[in-house]
Amino acid sequence: MTAKRILIAIVTIFLTSCRGYPRLLNFPFDRGGRGLNSSSSEVTPQVTSSYIVFVSDRNGSQDVYLFDAQKRQLIALPGLNSLDEVASHPSISEDGRYLVFSANRQGKSNIYLYDRQTQQKRSLTDNLAAEVRNPMINADGDRIAFEIAQDGQWDIMIYDRSGNPFN
Repeated sequence: MTAKRILIAIVTIFLTSCRGYPRLLNFPFDRGGRGLNSSSSEVTPQVTSSYIVFVSDRNGSQDVYLFDAQKRQLIALPGLNSLDEVASHPSISEDGRYLVFSANRQGKSNIYLYDRQTQQKRSLTDNLAAEVRNPMINADGDRIAFEIAQDGQWDIMIYDRSGNPFN
């Protein structure tokens, strides 16, 4: 195993250790697109004890969706998705308050944090002149790890929720 794969494995364990992986979830197919399974593409799901966050093209663009696994219904996310963004790789804190995801807008990639309580979305990586991808938020919602391409290689960065590098 390469050093990078080991580091990614360590970060993944660090960020997901409280989430009860692996487990099998079975939800019925919903032709109306109001449930978890639809005829559209649902990709990169991430599961907590109560929530499933994923990306889907069910409304004609690649957007982030949140499904309440206990109530078995989609949760509205006002202000999260934008018509001019292609979202990918969402992750959610254990309590469901904070979501992170990567999005590409006009050829520039960024990592965004969305606070469900305030319904505010903000970029954590606007100031980085590099490509970023694959964010994950820890269970407490206070640390975000993601990949960054600088100097011809991919590295892992960890930020706090305020958008500052974590030391």
